Amino acid sequence: MANNLHRQRGKEQRVTHGVMKVVFLLAFLLITSASAYALRLYFVARDSIGQTFTGKSANAVANFSDQRPISILLLGVDTGAEGRIDKGNSDTMIVATINPKTKKTLLVSIPRDTAAQLIGTRQFNMQKVNAAYNVGSSTMAKNTISKLLNIPINYYVTVNMGGMEQIVNAVGGIDVDVPFSFTSHYTGGQHFTKGPMHLNGNMALAYARMRHEDVQKGDYGRQERQQQVIKAVLSKAISMNGITHFTALLKSISGNLSTDLSFDDMVGIFSHYRGAAKTVSTDTLHGQNALVQTPEYSFPLAYQVAGTSELQRVSDKTRESLGLSKEALVNAETQQNAKNPNFKFNATYNQNYTIFNLP
Repeated sequence: MANNLHRQRGKEQRVTHGVMKVVFLLAFLLITSASAYALRLYFVARDSIGQTFTGKSANAVANFSDQRPISILLLGVDTGAEGRIDKGNSDTMIVATINPKTKKTLLVSIPRDTAAQLIGTRQFNMQKVNAAYNVGSSTMAKNTISKLLNIPINYYVTVNMGGMEQIVNAVGGIDVDVPFSFTSHYTGGQHFTKGPMHLNGNMALAYARMRHEDVQKGDYGRQERQQQVIKAVLSKAISMNGITHFTALLKSISGNLSTDLSFDDMVGIFSHYRGAAKTVSTDTLHGQNALVQTPEYSFPLAYQVAGTSELQRVSDKTRESLGLSKEALVNAETQQNAKNPNFKFNATYNQNYTIFNLP
């Protein structure tokens, strides 16, 4: 099978910064608009959010009053400040499924190095999943992950690093339970002590970026910390303390976000989906470290390859969250897995790399 894998390498310290920004939009969608305070902010919000709209999604849910479950792809891109979100790869990918009927939200992280077929290219193209944004922008990223997991994705939200610290600071900081003590040497030497900690924007960014000091879980530990930050901001934003910082939060978003949610879409979710923010669970698609040899290079490239059973598990879980029945997953990834019967998938994080062949 033809393939076109591009090398995805950069400096180790160039890890995701954008994930903390995406929490603003998710929080914004889930806060009630019934209060007089929210109504007073309506026109302020329209000006800020209107700048982020990039066009209606073909798969969007038109009417939110019936409270159908929805899914949103959250993309964090590390392309600098000043609103530049048009280049680079998406270093953070989280599928958020919101079900107002069950009053539950599910956040599923997709590792950036996961091998996936890019959906929307003229020829078959399998790369690291974070290349989809670089090749075909947010729409290709949405379609690629939709195919990878066999789930509908209604909307995308793409955020860069420009306003991350302001967003966390705008909600008055966040509270997290640090799993172990460490000093984040690659982000400025911030020190974290095991146990409960209150983090400002700078500390929250460093906390979510760290992976080198996590010798047990590596990048998977980093994804867990990203999810911690999202849940913490959601918890703060739906509280009275979070609402008092709402105006500053709105100001921090302008120029740092792109989405196919219109302002009216946001108001619809804003009004009808608040209950789902009360119960937030998290999960991660796990893969095996693999060295993939390709004709383009004389050396193998490092990837994450998700096993068929793991892909099926995550597909089943996200579909259930959306109120959909389970379906057998068949795509380019499961087909490649079938052609590598001797490749061993580990159930837990493993630093070893083994050869995975792409015929």
